[in-house]
Amino acid sequence: MTKKTVSSKKKTSTKTSQKKSTGKKKVVAKAASGKSSIKKKAVKKTATTKTVGKKKTLTKKTTTKTAAKPAAKKTTKRKSADTATPKKKSYTGKYYYYFGGGKADGKAEMKELLGGKGANLAEMTNAGVPVPPGFTITTEVCTAFYESFMEVPSSIDAKMDEYMTKLEKETGRKLGDLEKPLLVSVRSGAKFSMPGMMDTILNLGLNEETLEALAKETGNMRFALDNYRRFISMFGNVVLGIDKDVFEDVITKKKKDRRIKQDSSLQVNDLKEIVKRYKQIVKRKTGEPFPDDPSAQLRLARDAVLRSWNNPRAITYRRMENIPADIGTAVNIQAMVYGNMGNTSGTGVGFTRNPSTGEKEFFGEYLVNAQGEDVVAGVRTPLPISELANDMPAVFKQLKAITTKLEKHYRDIQDFEFTVEKGKLYMLQTRSGKRTVQAAIKIAVDMVKEKLLTKEEAIMRINPGSIDQVLHPTIDPKAKFDVLAKGLPASPGAASGKIYFTAEDVVNASGKQSIILVREETNPDDIEGMNVAVGILTARGGMTSHAAVVARGMGKCCVSGAESIRVNASKKKLQIGRLTLKEGEVITLNGSTGDIILGEVATVEPELSGEFSQLMEWADEIKSLKVRANADVPRDAKKAIEFGAEGIGLCRTEHMFFADDRIPLVQAMILADNPADRQEALDKLMPMQKKDFKGLLDAMQGFPVTIRTLDPPLHEFLPRLDEVVAKIEALDKKHDDYEEDMEALQRTVKRIEDLKEINPMLGHRGCRLGIMYPEITEMQVRAIITAACELHKAKKKVFPEIMIPLIGHVNEFKHQKEIAIRVAEEVISRMRVKEFKYSIGTMIEIPRAALTADEIAEEAEFFSFGTNDLTQMAMGFSRDDAGKFLTHYVDNGILPHDPFISIDQAGIGQLIQMGKDKGRAARKDLKIGICGEHGGDPESIEFCHRVGLDYVSCSPYRVPIARLAAAQSVIKFDGKVRKGKKK
Repeated sequence: MTKKTVSSKKKTSTKTSQKKSTGKKKVVAKAASGKSSIKKKAVKKTATTKTVGKKKTLTKKTTTKTAAKPAAKKTTKRKSADTATPKKKSYTGKYYYYFGGGKADGKAEMKELLGGKGANLAEMTNAGVPVPPGFTITTEVCTAFYESFMEVPSSIDAKMDEYMTKLEKETGRKLGDLEKPLLVSVRSGAKFSMPGMMDTILNLGLNEETLEALAKETGNMRFALDNYRRFISMFGNVVLGIDKDVFEDVITKKKKDRRIKQDSSLQVNDLKEIVKRYKQIVKRKTGEPFPDDPSAQLRLARDAVLRSWNNPRAITYRRMENIPADIGTAVNIQAMVYGNMGNTSGTGVGFTRNPSTGEKEFFGEYLVNAQGEDVVAGVRTPLPISELANDMPAVFKQLKAITTKLEKHYRDIQDFEFTVEKGKLYMLQTRSGKRTVQAAIKIAVDMVKEKLLTKEEAIMRINPGSIDQVLHPTIDPKAKFDVLAKGLPASPGAASGKIYFTAEDVVNASGKQSIILVREETNPDDIEGMNVAVGILTARGGMTSHAAVVARGMGKCCVSGAESIRVNASKKKLQIGRLTLKEGEVITLNGSTGDIILGEVATVEPELSGEFSQLMEWADEIKSLKVRANADVPRDAKKAIEFGAEGIGLCRTEHMFFADDRIPLVQAMILADNPADRQEALDKLMPMQKKDFKGLLDAMQGFPVTIRTLDPPLHEFLPRLDEVVAKIEALDKKHDDYEEDMEALQRTVKRIEDLKEINPMLGHRGCRLGIMYPEITEMQVRAIITAACELHKAKKKVFPEIMIPLIGHVNEFKHQKEIAIRVAEEVISRMRVKEFKYSIGTMIEIPRAALTADEIAEEAEFFSFGTNDLTQMAMGFSRDDAGKFLTHYVDNGILPHDPFISIDQAGIGQLIQMGKDKGRAARKDLKIGICGEHGGDPESIEFCHRVGLDYVSCSPYRVPIARLAAAQSVIKFDGKVRKGKKK
């Protein structure tokens, strides 16, 4: 019998179709290019330029529910310089990589070209793992697609038919065949894992005729219809731009009418009606029938997956995870295998170790008679993978053996997807699993013990910036609370916050308040809200649902699959039994137990021990940069020591002046109009300052403590002018002290006006205060040295470092240094202390100081770069005002990052490099570090290591981050990583 195919049956050419199309546009199956003339409906968008590859392309910033029309068709009509039609470019490389029959063109190391999914599919195929055959379209095609204004170049497009023919031969099936139709999946796959951020289409190749063929071949019309309704809804959403909820509403209503809960309970007639309704939706939303030609379906789906590289959620995720925007995605086209063929079929996802705790246990979930999207989308709550041992014991044994082998091969926890078709196991994907930081640390340390990794590799496995997630609080064991309901413990930690029901509302309400996002189930469009929320709660979905996977990656507390709760997002309320909670009410989530608790519950900080301590010990063995902390009080100093700090790099003495019992004395000192009155106030402040410094030096247990003399403008310590005026107006003229009070208040008003500055950050502050009022510097140095001498006499090790701020000229430093030495030696002599060491240095935060660092180094014993002010002054950005535009700058590629978060290495970095080189040329033993907020930023730490600084200083809670980043800098730049062996 001769085989017939849809494509041969419908041989209407594109030109013919276009000639016949009059008035109303039709879907054109242009097989060579995949172009479509599907008409867009209700389009509302703003265009912004995004750099992909080396060309500018237009991407949607905001899109309402639309049908897809290749963006190139619109952009090529523009005549501006940015969007003029480019010259034809020749594409002659290898753009397709086949895998199947136990052999693959690619391998694991080719992730940049094949994406993570494609590279691992090739690797599994070569390793003999059962993988459905297919081929990968490389990331270079994604670049070419955007360079060609959202079209795959014809020379690349034509080659796809050759690989489809190869796939058809491998499977014994053919796309569009009327006897044995081939159905394929079309999936994205970038170099870096971006779970759920881009698009997938399953069951591609179905139409009314291949539907009948599939039903006849399998003897199962229900199975065929189930695949068809899935395909129409996925294609309608991903390719045609129709909101997925429109399709979901149809199936939800049908189940309600039939009084059934599961999709699997729908019968043939139900599915036929659903398919009919789906097609009506497509026609109504796009103005055209659902496309029937499988070849056109394939190309439209491919192009939609390529476009999804620049969808809003993918852009957001890349920004959050620092994934480059120009690497593009690969596309994987793979023969379908079916987990929805009855009770001997199923699908699941899993991990070779527990991704929440790191425990070495087989972890995952599966569904019988389902397709993969059912598990990850959270539409049905799945079963623990351990139960697969009872349902399908042979499959479970094979799956366990394969995944154990994969973990040893890749030497990392594996996140895998599998499908069972009539008792036969297929592996659809393996990749390094997303995990919590706690789990990542445990897995890295355990794998060193298992001799899968070296210490260096274990250190490189942990993202330094994520370590602060380890410091997340947990529920106080002593706290009493009422558990309203339980869900699955999807991501550990505890969080309390006000409940909001949409990602948009979470973003709008964010600020000072903590918010918990509550959803029926999350989807990739919720990414912005999930990023802002402190915790996530979902009524549906399992431990590997979208909410669980993304929350673990973000370090957010998450409880998923809480089936006893009812979420009504439209009415903004949460029903738990008879209790109704409305938007804004407070709940607490325990992501470690799955508890949902009414109200706010006390939490406790975790102890940093076990695997974390081991990893930090290894980091300390390797790193060369010292790590200090910025701390102003003994409490912070003790926390810094607990986290492994090796000194204090910045004590801001002005923070000690704002206490209620001190501010009147500070104000009296400022208001004094003669040295005697000023000294009287300072004499009262001195013992208070001495007590502060003594506590700080004692807490640091002999580590160096850098204390900066008074820095901010004096007017910051005075009351606000309007407050003083209000007090004047409120004075009782009949009161005996009226004239005296009025005189004092008027003096204050005059002093405020005298000290008023147009630009106070560049005005009378820093060393300039000490030069104008040397008695301030004298008091602070006397307090520092007296405190240190008292501890020294008590046999305690101390090493104070006096830091003069805001030096721009060497003579400023000389002036303050002379005062400091005179007072220090006077105190040391008076207290008869011997063998006592201290040092005097400066803060380099004015560009001129960096330019003349050699002159300053002849006088100073250490430099500490104040990178916050140095950035402010060199870039001309006000720290207080730049936030209004810096986000826009970063989002639009004007700056690679916020320069107040990560050092501007090309500009500010040059000043630091110059200051260090000139300083060391004048004084070889000059100690140099940084003490701005950049001291806790991994990229800035890496820079400090490369230029040869001695230390970084950051907030106490970022000390572990800095320790790990410092160790990674050594491994990255100073030596090769010893590698473990694949087993």
